[in-house]
Amino acid sequence: MIVDLPNHAASVALARRIAEDLRAGDVVALSGGLGAGKTTLARAIIAALGYEGEVPSPSFAIIEMYDPPTVRLSLVHADFYRLEDPAEADEIGLDDYRQGAAMLAEWPDHAGGFTHEPGCLSILFESTEKGRRAIVTAGRDWLERASWT
Repeated sequence: MIVDLPNHAASVALARRIAEDLRAGDVVALSGGLGAGKTTLARAIIAALGYEGEVPSPSFAIIEMYDPPTVRLSLVHADFYRLEDPAEADEIGLDDYRQGAAMLAEWPDHAGGFTHEPGCLSILFESTEKGRRAIVTAGRDWLERASWT
């Protein structure tokens, strides 16, 4: 599915749709170049889950956690840009963070990728003449709960 994102409001609308269907165990894998819109969408998803505070980029911390009651469900926001090898995701205890939580993963390929997981919603951002577009590929679990084709 291709979603045009000509402005911030379009990104917020996509974020709300994702947040509505997001469940524990899911991964929203956000890919694209620097400045493509990954963190913008992640912040909008976190806000759509109910978080009202400032959402820092996890670029240096790698992982930021959000837990109820500030959000609807436990959430891991990860930015894997600084990982040099996918094995480093294991070294930081990624599996422990993910237990009972959904995850927003920026630069997922740096952590070995997540598209093999049935709960993965992959979003690739591309620039267009009119802004950006998101190419959305839904894993089996996403296809069962909403129209993500």
